[in-house]
Amino acid sequence: MDQPPWAEGIDLSRPSPARVYDYLLGGGHNFASDRALAERMLATEPDARRWAAANRGFLGRAVEALLDAGVRQFIDLGAGIPTVGNVHDIALGATSDARVVYVDVDQVAVTHSRHLVADVSDRVGVVQADLRAPAAVLGDPVTRRLIDFDRPVGVLMVAVLHFVPDADDPCGFLAAYRDAVPSGSGLVISHMSYPAKMTDEVKETVKTYNSSAAPLTFRTRAEVEALFAGWWLMDPGVVPVLQWRPPAGSGDAGAPEIPGLVGVATKA
Repeated sequence: MDQPPWAEGIDLSRPSPARVYDYLLGGGHNFASDRALAERMLATEPDARRWAAANRGFLGRAVEALLDAGVRQFIDLGAGIPTVGNVHDIALGATSDARVVYVDVDQVAVTHSRHLVADVSDRVGVVQADLRAPAAVLGDPVTRRLIDFDRPVGVLMVAVLHFVPDADDPCGFLAAYRDAVPSGSGLVISHMSYPAKMTDEVKETVKTYNSSAAPLTFRTRAEVEALFAGWWLMDPGVVPVLQWRPPAGSGDAGAPEIPGLVGVATKA
């Protein structure tokens, strides 16, 4: 495996969820171990690319919804690599005064992200931290430099909370983020849910992912709704990913459902 200079000392033989996701999206920021795992997943679940694309499409629509609501600052937790359809391109494309902080625990994702946003570092920053430690995220110098906590903040947790088991108390650290931001702020969540049919192929895909990258925790609609405690859900509430304000002419009508639940909420 070729080791780029900026990744010296990092074990690239173990796949990363961020880089596997990048590969499924058609990005170029991944390595042989990530591509191998992704191809094993695709062999048992050919729709995996469609799942990734649908989730990324939701992220774009959610950011646009918060921009329309007056949010100009975003903290993207568990951001992975800001590749195809990233937050800062959407936000800065809408308004030059937008600010974005990407947060991830993966050292390669963070190093790569810093390289990718170097030309907009006055408005976009990258923090290496665990989203389960709100004090470390919110108190990081990069966060404090870019985010004004007297103004609304969009807190994004897209395709990440299904890597957090119940034992880590996701509702507890979500409450800390909620309490840190002012009224008018927003929360965006997308989360893997139980497939309508837990086929042998889906079970094999989950088993492959759990053993190679990071264990998955599926949650029900009620459990995902509970993650929004203290927030006001925007219409249409917590729904399957293809049903959250689909763009006109998207072609998803009648398409097989994707096992993911999403929602966007604001702080009153």
